[in-house]
Amino acid sequence: MAEERERRPETPAEANGAAAVFVVLGKQLKLLRERAGLSQREFGDLVGYGPDQISAMERGVRTPRPEFLQKADEILQAGGLFTAVIPQVEEAMNRARTRHPEWYRSYAAMEAEAVELHHYSNHAVHGLLQTEEHARVVFAKRRPFLSEETIEKRVTDRLSRQQVFERWPPPIVSYILEEVVLDRPIGGPRVHADQLRRLLSVSNKQNVEIQVMPTRCEEHPNLDSAFNLLVPRGQIQVAYTEAQGFPQLITEAEGVRKIADRYGIMRAMALSPIETRSLIKQKLEEL
Repeated sequence: MAEERERRPETPAEANGAAAVFVVLGKQLKLLRERAGLSQREFGDLVGYGPDQISAMERGVRTPRPEFLQKADEILQAGGLFTAVIPQVEEAMNRARTRHPEWYRSYAAMEAEAVELHHYSNHAVHGLLQTEEHARVVFAKRRPFLSEETIEKRVTDRLSRQQVFERWPPPIVSYILEEVVLDRPIGGPRVHADQLRRLLSVSNKQNVEIQVMPTRCEEHPNLDSAFNLLVPRGQIQVAYTEAQGFPQLITEAEGVRKIADRYGIMRAMALSPIETRSLIKQKLEEL
């Protein structure tokens, strides 16, 4: 099957042959965290990362950023163990090459370097916002079934793409989520609660705005599929959409304009970012 032959993207560490270094670094991070008596969530709160991101770094599938290593070295009293590898980390990030399926490669490259990213999600949490456990359930329950190996590759791919939030200078990012996305408990109450907390965490970022389109709205300018709008560095805005596994990258100016127009209308109709945060908190309390 094509699904089984698909190779996951390389992480930055794999791209320059430093994967083994970061696997060892992750094991050391886990050892010192546990020695300090901190859970992944507690440690993540101290360094400004979510528990899924800490888990990914401890398993060596996510490249730790230099500023993270500096904080971790101080908090875990590592005595320079983590700061000593910062030059290797910076080299790995500079030489990162991400491999994607052929049909996705051009979009993935643009997403990684975009100066603006705008997303509309009508039935699922966008991939860049998903927790590790949420993503794993999504891939595990899709049809046709994927092997365990392929599921893990897909999850690793998804987590590696989330490093777009950590770039400097950061891209301008906005999301419009249909309210039903907040109500569908993918993975059960615990996984869903962590996903809602992830939304709150990302919405705290200075460069990110998340808005919810209430189900009670009696009018809607886009009852078609989900879509992404992005502005690649030094280029004009393009759009990307996918339905039933059939992707489409839209570069024609009039087509992009129509989608951007719908997005603008939805932003005006949706709850404000502050109202959205209040709604997410309310739904979290109701679980």
